[in-house]
Amino acid sequence: MNKVYADAKSALAGLLEDGMTIMAGGFGLCGIPETLIHAIRDAGVKNLTVVSNNAGVDGKGLGVLLDTHQVKKMVSSYVGENKTFMQQYLAKELEIEFNPQGTLAERIRAGGAGIPAFFTKTGVGTMIAEGKDVREFDGQRYVMERGIVADLSIVHAYLGDTEGNLVYRKTARNFNPIMATAGKVTVAEVEHLVEPGKIDPDRIITPGVFVQRLIHVPNAVKYIEQRTVRKRA
Repeated sequence: MNKVYADAKSALAGLLEDGMTIMAGGFGLCGIPETLIHAIRDAGVKNLTVVSNNAGVDGKGLGVLLDTHQVKKMVSSYVGENKTFMQQYLAKELEIEFNPQGTLAERIRAGGAGIPAFFTKTGVGTMIAEGKDVREFDGQRYVMERGIVADLSIVHAYLGDTEGNLVYRKTARNFNPIMATAGKVTVAEVEHLVEPGKIDPDRIITPGVFVQRLIHVPNAVKYIEQRTVRKRA
């Protein structure tokens, strides 16, 4: 089975449809599948539910899908840095499902592990728990959260082989690995693509069994969200 595709458009062919749920890896603008996001924009699919830690920034990352009004709902833990998001939300053009960051990560991990729901203390007694099942265990109250499984997961990896085994680098390891397991189909973009056997098995973070398609992006653009420098003497 050949998992390597020539470009993002061909890698996503037959996978995209209106109203689907897409998980997009990365943390801020670090480790985002930028090339695949652009291909989704160009495909024109709409009414998307996007699961991601944050919503990119204006004109970058998932921000490009907000610019084209292709996103109907965001499932996130943080949506700062994005004026377009704020404007669409206040105009009731965009839904938001806020999650504490750890809860969001665990919902994704649970989805990938086949766990339909779990209980956590985070959010008990707050708006987070409204309308959810709250139970008592060992004298403590916990709120039930559902695992998340997406129709499609798109992730970015530093290194991968043609079988789909992936290695992530530094901050990009936050959400990409769990999202790779929680999609019905996972498409990865990798900066360095090698043949099977070239990656030390102990380094592999996502086994290739979770990845159905991948593309090589040797010149991936890496944005800096906020550049901070010291004043010169």
